[in-house]
Amino acid sequence: MGKFEELGITKDFIKGLNELGIITPTEIQAEVIPLLLTTKTDLVGQAQTGTGKTAAYGLPLLQNTDHKNNVIQSIILCPTRELGQQVAKQLFRFTKYTDKIFTEAVYGGAPIDKQIQNLKRPTHIVVATPGRLIDLVNRKAVDLRNVKTIVLDEADEMLSMGFKKELDQILSFITKSEQTWLFSATIPHGIKQIINEHMNEDAYRIEVSNKNTVNKNIEHQYIVCDEIEKLQEIINFLKKQEGNRGIVFCKTKAATQKLTKQLQAKNIAADCIHGDLLQKERDKAMRAFKNESVQLLVATDIAARGIDIEALSYVLHYQLPDKEEYYTHRSGRTARAGKRGISLSLVTSTELKQLRYFEKSLGIAFDQVK
Repeated sequence: MGKFEELGITKDFIKGLNELGIITPTEIQAEVIPLLLTTKTDLVGQAQTGTGKTAAYGLPLLQNTDHKNNVIQSIILCPTRELGQQVAKQLFRFTKYTDKIFTEAVYGGAPIDKQIQNLKRPTHIVVATPGRLIDLVNRKAVDLRNVKTIVLDEADEMLSMGFKKELDQILSFITKSEQTWLFSATIPHGIKQIINEHMNEDAYRIEVSNKNTVNKNIEHQYIVCDEIEKLQEIINFLKKQEGNRGIVFCKTKAATQKLTKQLQAKNIAADCIHGDLLQKERDKAMRAFKNESVQLLVATDIAARGIDIEALSYVLHYQLPDKEEYYTHRSGRTARAGKRGISLSLVTSTELKQLRYFEKSLGIAFDQVK
């Protein structure tokens, strides 16, 4: 697929990429980067989580930023604070050997006064959750008059979290923007509305793969058991993992809390993240998971957005998701950067029908574990 210099990325950025072990562009990066570097255009990019979207839009965004002009030139909208923090961190890493380009992440659940203070420093790029950006605009704490580029990252997830009204509002009041880049795993009706209402008719459209293509380095397994047996099956699985780390997915906040307490009672180093946690509680759980003092993170689908931790060996589905794209997002937490991983579903006999549906719609095969 060539190298980043062939796509037009300058040597200072490539030095930073090499240090991060990012050598060969992914499919979405090879398609998107040359276009966004050389053309002012609206773009609709359809690609799954884990395909390298942040670098695909982030590198052109950074390379085209005027570091001498200390105004906000770009806005990146994300569905969750975790993804926002992850994106800002990644952009910072890309600029290690370049002229200083300052990125600020703003999101709900954290003190707004501190974020307002931070925005008074030189800022070129703001990464924001939609609700918090509108709060800052209403307080006249952020100046968007010089914004030329708007990025909607994981747009379908922002829609499913109820941000359609906020997205419409933001896209309407940033009047001088020259280009909008929308990235989404799926293109449901609400996303089509945003494209039709806020983007040019001649927007480029790039789809790097079928909407729910699953990483081929993931081994999909399942265990049939009664609901009451699922906890013991997780314990049995973890004994074989010898300290490897992973994520367990539940459908509801209540289920994550209950399962975490049950695992902790069995002396398993587990913690949970869900929508009701305070920011400091979420940060504490994520720090413990990243520094490996916690082996297992129990999460809801929405709360896990933006988690990008290398060397996760497995994903466990304590409860199957309702939609196939959620299964793809969940299983995509493992087998990152060319490594292999396991996606294990714990299903009752009545849930087997859902498993067979995923097999057919996603084009994957599940192996039963006895």
